[in-house]
Amino acid sequence: MATAAVPAPACDPELNSSVESGTPEVSEQACCKSDKGGDSAGIARFRRGGTLPTAVCLSKAAIGAGVLSMSVHCAEVGLVYQLVALVIGAALTLWSIRLIAKASIGTGCWSYEDICDDLFHPSLSLLTGIINVCNCLGSGAGYLIVCGQVFTVLSGAGETGRRLFVVAVGVLVCAPLAVARHVGFMRHLAAGSIAALLLLVFTVVWCLAEDGVDETITPQTAWLGPGGATVFTYMNSINNVVFAYNNQFNVPQLTGELTPQPSLRRMSNVGYITTAMCFLLYGGVSVFGLLAFGVGDNQLDSLVLDLTPRRNSPLVLLTLLAVMFSVLTCFQFHIYPIRQFAGYTIRKARGRSADDEETDVKYAGRSLTRWLDIAAALASVVVIILVAVVISSLKTILDFIGAFASAYISYVVPPLWVIQLRRKGKAFTWMNAEVLFCLALFGLGSFFFVFGTYSAVLDAAGR
Repeated sequence: MATAAVPAPACDPELNSSVESGTPEVSEQACCKSDKGGDSAGIARFRRGGTLPTAVCLSKAAIGAGVLSMSVHCAEVGLVYQLVALVIGAALTLWSIRLIAKASIGTGCWSYEDICDDLFHPSLSLLTGIINVCNCLGSGAGYLIVCGQVFTVLSGAGETGRRLFVVAVGVLVCAPLAVARHVGFMRHLAAGSIAALLLLVFTVVWCLAEDGVDETITPQTAWLGPGGATVFTYMNSINNVVFAYNNQFNVPQLTGELTPQPSLRRMSNVGYITTAMCFLLYGGVSVFGLLAFGVGDNQLDSLVLDLTPRRNSPLVLLTLLAVMFSVLTCFQFHIYPIRQFAGYTIRKARGRSADDEETDVKYAGRSLTRWLDIAAALASVVVIILVAVVISSLKTILDFIGAFASAYISYVVPPLWVIQLRRKGKAFTWMNAEVLFCLALFGLGSFFFVFGTYSAVLDAAGR
C-alpha cells in the first residue's frame, strides 16, 4: 500500500559483483554517468528522488524528539561517554544504512516486510513488522508529547489542557499529512524543520552566553558526569543514542524512490550526509545543553522544559514554536512504515502481490489498495494520539523505544539480510570480512535489544 513503485533494476556495479540478483550487468562508467546527471539535476530542483532531498528526508526521520533529551543524558554520564557513544552510533548507522540499501536493491523490495519475506519467511516479516510498528508508534507518541510540553510551557495549561491540545494537533495536523503517498513529499518541510532545530541549538548557546556556565559544572562533572551513575544509566544513554540516530525504517522506501534509479553508491552518499548532520546537531546540543543547564536537578526531562524560565523571551517563544513544527514534520516519517506493514499484511490476506495496485478494484477513482492505505494511516494516528495522551514523560518512552524497537530495526535484521544475500551467491564463506562484520553487528544489536530493553523497563518502573 505505502510502498513506492518498483524502479528499474539497480545500476550498481558493486552490488552486482557481490549478489546474483538476476538483473543485467551495467558498466560502472554508465552507472556513474547516470548518477551524476541525476544528482546535478536533483540538487538544482530539489526534486523527489535526488540525493540531497533524500538525505534531508532521511535526516528528518532521525532528528526529532531524541535531540531534546540528549543533554539530560549527557548530564548523567558526562561528555566523554556521550561523545564517544555518538561517534560509534554514527559509524554503526552508516553501515546499517548501507546494508539495508544493499538488501533493498538486491531483492527489489522497498519495505522491511517484503525484504524479510523475499529472503526468509513471512513469519519473520510479521515479527519485524510488529516491532517496526512499535518503534514508529512510540516515536510518534514522543513527538506529540513534545507538542504537549511546548503548549504547557507557553500557556501554563494543566494536564487536561495538554491532552486536549495533543488530540487537536493529532487530528487537525498529523492526520491530513499522514496520508501522503510518498516519503519524498515531505522534503521541503523536512529542510525547514532541520533549520528549526538549528534555531534550538542557537537558543541554547544564547542562554549559555546570557547566564554563563551553570554553577554545577566543573571539569569533573562536565567530562565524567556527577557520579553515582549505574550500569543502567549508561545503558539508557546508549538507548537514547540508538533512538536518536534511528532512521533505518525509511531507508527501503527512500532507496526505491531514488531517481532515475536506485543505486547503492548514491544511498551511501545519502547516509554520509544524513549521519554528519545528525552528529553535529546531537553533539552541539549535548555540549551546550550541558554547560547551559548543568547536571542533577537542573536538567529537566527535555530542552523544552529547560527553556521554561525564559518563555517570555521572543527568541525562546519562536524556538519553542519551531521545535513543535520540527517534531510534527518528523511525525509523518514514522507513519510510512506502519502503512507498509498494514499494506503487506492486507496484501497477503487478499492474495495479491506488491506491484499489482493498477489492477485492483476502484472506488471513487482510487484503488481499494489506496483506500486501505489511507485507513491504515489514519488508524495509526489515532493510536499514537491515545498513547501520547496517557504518557507525558518524553525520556521514558524514548529510552524504551530506543532499546526495544530501534535496536532491532537498525542492527539486528539488516545484517541478517546481507548474509542471506551472500549465501545465495557463489563461493560464500563465513570468513568473508563483510559477513564477519554483519555477525558482529547482529550480536551488538541483540545485546542492545535484550539488555537495553531490560534497563529501560527498570528505569521506567523506578519512576
